[in-house]
Amino acid sequence: MTTTIQSPEVRTTWQFDTAHTNIEFAVRHMMIATVKGRFADFEGVLQLDEQDLTRSTVEVSIDAASLDTRNEQRDGHLRSGDFFDVERFPRLTFRSSRIERQGEDRFRVYGDLTIRDETREVVLEAEQLGRARSPWGQDVVAFRASTTLDREEFGLTWNQALETGGILVGKEVRISLEVEAVQSS
Repeated sequence: MTTTIQSPEVRTTWQFDTAHTNIEFAVRHMMIATVKGRFADFEGVLQLDEQDLTRSTVEVSIDAASLDTRNEQRDGHLRSGDFFDVERFPRLTFRSSRIERQGEDRFRVYGDLTIRDETREVVLEAEQLGRARSPWGQDVVAFRASTTLDREEFGLTWNQALETGGILVGKEVRISLEVEAVQSS
């Protein structure tokens, strides 16, 4: 008879370091160029299972009004009811549901993304970039993740036809995260 002994679960908690984390998006403009933006205000927590990272979790909450595309007029339009409607829907959230290992430091993170009270499963392609101890004695971990989504599935349907054909705002949005997190327990 063979008995399998499982290692005890060791969970650690990591808070996103907002000074060293970027949450960015990119979308096609007039079908020929790409406009990029970022969210400045957010919180994120990683619960890492140190024995098996596939048993870890991640939760992120983003202040929708903190978006910045470096153009005040465009940012105002994106905050309006045509897009994010930040007065009614002030937060975007992501909560992981499962993680699959794709290689030594690569993972596929499944989870629920909510925008404008519309929740859809998304899949993030993620990579653990490393761990270090900061000059201030803090344990730090870094991840990179990305996904592509159809903004219309989240109620972001505003658009304008172009005189030359096509549309003003692309449907496909690329999301990228560069996360540095500090261990809090």
